[in-house]
Amino acid sequence: MNSTDTLPICIAGNWRQGQGDRYASLYPATGEAVAWLRAASLTDVEEAISGADHAFRTSGWAQRKPHERAAVLHRVAQLIREQAEYLAQRQRLDNGKPISETRALVASAAGTFQFFAAACETMEDTITPMRGDNLTMSVYEPMGVVAAITPWNSPIASEAQKMAPALAAGNAVVVKPAEVTPLMALELARICDEAGVPKGLISVLPGKGSVIGDAITLHPLVRRVSFTGGTATGKHIAHIAADKMMPVSLELGGKSPTMVFEDADLAHAVAGVLYGIFSSSGESCIAGSRLFVARGIYDVFIERLAAGAAALRVGDPADERTQLGPLITPRHRDSIESYVAMGVADGGRIRTGGSRPQGALYERGNYYSPTLIEGLSNRQRICQEEIFGPVLVAMPFDDEQDLIEQANDSVYALAAGIWTRDYKKAWRFGRAVQAGNVWINTYKQLSISTPFGGWRDSGLGREKGRLGILQYMEQKSMYWGLNEQPLPWAS
Repeated sequence: MNSTDTLPICIAGNWRQGQGDRYASLYPATGEAVAWLRAASLTDVEEAISGADHAFRTSGWAQRKPHERAAVLHRVAQLIREQAEYLAQRQRLDNGKPISETRALVASAAGTFQFFAAACETMEDTITPMRGDNLTMSVYEPMGVVAAITPWNSPIASEAQKMAPALAAGNAVVVKPAEVTPLMALELARICDEAGVPKGLISVLPGKGSVIGDAITLHPLVRRVSFTGGTATGKHIAHIAADKMMPVSLELGGKSPTMVFEDADLAHAVAGVLYGIFSSSGESCIAGSRLFVARGIYDVFIERLAAGAAALRVGDPADERTQLGPLITPRHRDSIESYVAMGVADGGRIRTGGSRPQGALYERGNYYSPTLIEGLSNRQRICQEEIFGPVLVAMPFDDEQDLIEQANDSVYALAAGIWTRDYKKAWRFGRAVQAGNVWINTYKQLSISTPFGGWRDSGLGREKGRLGILQYMEQKSMYWGLNEQPLPWAS
């Protein structure tokens, strides 16, 4: 694109230049600019939120019948599918994921809008059991202006998972995309405009989270924040929310254990472990980054796993065969390299990877090889801190009770994997492991119909699921007096 072109951003339905600094969205595979835009300013934040509040109160969106809102959301899903290849290529350029993966994320976004359209249309208020001379009801109302703060690792899917239920519930939505990946939120706002979402209900405010994200979260008209990202930022948002008495949803970090027992199907387990940690180049909150393998099969399993990791195709995200693309930024790759160096300094042995791939293809991009390390204990930093990259630490286990204690020995509790043919063991460990999501003989399979979230430092609240729409609504109880005589107290 022409270096003088600057994309407009969406401020309360108005497409114009932001008033903040001009910056570029860079292609992680080459470091070249994909698009230029101006970040939002604090003035833009105020205009967006005030405009969203006005649109919420005057557009009639919240008052539309559920099936009428649902029809618009179905249209959003249809438009995403019609523009799927364009959107997938756009996301590939924005964050460097392989094209096969960005296509899946676009399909997921369309499915999310379709699902919450159905949830909106079929959601029922409840007549609660009578306990006196009153007909009692539980109903739900939209909140007003809600904020969606999204990460860089899977933008279109994450943004859909927040925007769709918030709009279905009748709210206005202010989206703060990750600074380095602003393009997909802008594309979704454009599609929502085309589908018929009333003007002003959606804003997209790119920029630094410490500036724009804070301003959004602190604003008195913002009634809820849904955040996906790092744990430290999530805790900061939680502190602000506590002062405001504002509900939040926080989907944060992970250091997820995968447990492989002696009776596991090794072919399935090897493939599942490889996918669980190395897909998305490990830039995933649910990545299975701690591997515990029964000692009796440890050597055989690790040999097969290392061979499988070494055979993974690291390369150009535009290539249909690529399995791992570049990491998001040079700085993030530096962080991953420092963790690997730390693991080696602590006595770890690299079985495969542990370096940047060599060759002309990799010289400009932020590439790093899938890495398998062994010889470490679960208490060392590389096993306790989230790396968010293609690094797997493998450890043998002997005792099942010790295994569950190690699996649960983490400040995080987002996900876990279990590989065994014994259904009773799978049930026992599935209930004993502390995690919001447990996969048994599979990994990293997700459904919009199933709630998602974590415990402890992995977050608060849940997204997805039929009741996910209620995260963006306030519950109200209504009492209809049926008594024939006046209340006796006043007699």
